[in-house]
Amino acid sequence: MSTPNNKPSGQDKGVDLLAWIDERFPLTQVWNEHVAQYYAPKNFNFYYFFGALALLVLINQLVTGIWLTMSYKPSAADAFDSIEYIMRDVDWGWLIRYMHSTGASAFFIVIYFHMFRGLMYGSYQKPRELVWLIGMMLFLVLMAEAFMGYLLPWGQMSYWGAQVIISLFGAVPFVGDQMATWIRGDFVISDATLNRFFALHVIALPLVLVILVYLHIVALHKVGSNNPDGIDIKKHKNELGLPKDGIPFHPYYSVKDMMGAAGFMFFFALVIFYWPEGGGFFLEAPNFEPANPMKTPEHIAPVWYFTPFYAILRAVPDKLLGVMAMGMAIMFLFVLPWLDRCKVRSIRYRGWQFKANLAMFVVSFVALGYLGTQAPTAGLTMLAQVFTFTYFSYFVLMWLTSPMEKTKPLPERVT
Repeated sequence: MSTPNNKPSGQDKGVDLLAWIDERFPLTQVWNEHVAQYYAPKNFNFYYFFGALALLVLINQLVTGIWLTMSYKPSAADAFDSIEYIMRDVDWGWLIRYMHSTGASAFFIVIYFHMFRGLMYGSYQKPRELVWLIGMMLFLVLMAEAFMGYLLPWGQMSYWGAQVIISLFGAVPFVGDQMATWIRGDFVISDATLNRFFALHVIALPLVLVILVYLHIVALHKVGSNNPDGIDIKKHKNELGLPKDGIPFHPYYSVKDMMGAAGFMFFFALVIFYWPEGGGFFLEAPNFEPANPMKTPEHIAPVWYFTPFYAILRAVPDKLLGVMAMGMAIMFLFVLPWLDRCKVRSIRYRGWQFKANLAMFVVSFVALGYLGTQAPTAGLTMLAQVFTFTYFSYFVLMWLTSPMEKTKPLPERVT
């Protein structure tokens, strides 16, 4: 439709522009396939906020990270001072820095809830094994990204935390010392280490993260989303071939996720403005001192989101076996789709063994997280050994008990 003077209206110009783009790039097709016409189960609950929130926090980290690099200097002589410059002299620099540092903790909080949702509702089971594997690769890359970024403030805990973690590679037989030297780029944590960690943190690993997020979403939309009932919605379709128990992601879940994002940003802002150090968990007190190779902090511990695995490392007396246990704690999560042999996915319809086993796993993980923040004593080390045992027992018991669980009947349609 044209205006009386025969000039195309603004709406027509928009349609023409969209048609021009679609001829050269499948914009409308991608939008329809992954958003507007992607049918998701209609019974999503609170736990399904966290996938969208993870994407929101990722964007926050990318944007704030770009702004921080404009004033940051990746050298051992200037790194700490450049952080102080950002905090004190750059306009709104303190806010951007706190958004980034608090965002790192928020990222792991969201990811851990996202993974917990997958454990509860069996989102790793067939046909979503690849979705889970890509998600676990995302988790590994995110841990590497956080570790690389943790060194950049060049504070006391940054320096000594990196010293401890990199030294673990020295436990690898035959090639350990060479690996540690190669990772550091020097025989000690130095300017070379800071430069390569900066390059990996701001370029290589974010690129890998974005690619894996894309693959994760594409793989999910290929097989369809799981739901709290753990049943497939593709079995029952209407005369148009659309799932009867599904609704279009847009506008229904896009609006729902926007509400969840608004609630998340409210609490995120509260932390940033009133509690940015998180009681020493988000930003440790020693990290407000410049790195000093001649002064070791009284207690060296990683950031809270690494502490469950750090506690497992310390629970094993032998260094090599401790490193292996820490690695296996993550690797077992990769093979979870093949350890769980139950034909029922959701916790709603599974037997008491699964519920008790998952509760034990959650308690073990939280307890190990706390123990990893504490200075080691004989009593705490013994507790860490107990919870390390129960952590790994989750996977063993799942393999043993899942085929013989007494499950509830599954509903024919989503509840």
